[in-house]
Amino acid sequence: MSNPRVSVFRKEHFNAAHRLYNPTWSDEKNERVFGKCSNRNYHGHNYDLIVQVTGEIDPETGYVVDMKYLSDVVKEQIIERFDHKNLNTDTVEFQNLNPSAENIAIIIYQLLREHLAPSLDLKIRLYETERNFVEFPAN
Repeated sequence: MSNPRVSVFRKEHFNAAHRLYNPTWSDEKNERVFGKCSNRNYHGHNYDLIVQVTGEIDPETGYVVDMKYLSDVVKEQIIERFDHKNLNTDTVEFQNLNPSAENIAIIIYQLLREHLAPSLDLKIRLYETERNFVEFPAN
């Protein structure tokens, strides 16, 4: 019988501005599809990020993953990169990608995935507002 799998979670917070906008569309279509989120002067969110790592417990440490390590990676790869930034103009990740919550979650996943052992599963939950959140990968 294999070792039980356990999920551990790290919660972080960052603030960022963005504009949802498709440059191939007219201003009218962008406003119709994205509403206030297409404001030319951008708008901001107080994002809550939950990083879920799932795997077997290491018998030597008792950890799925060292939470200090996970905290450091999230701060270095995500918080320092996105906190108090305009995602459209201040980040390379969204130069040509609409910074929707869905796309932000996928980018966060990609940035973190390479820093975790392949044996560990990763899931990102990103709250754009208290009531609106996305998960990647989806179940």
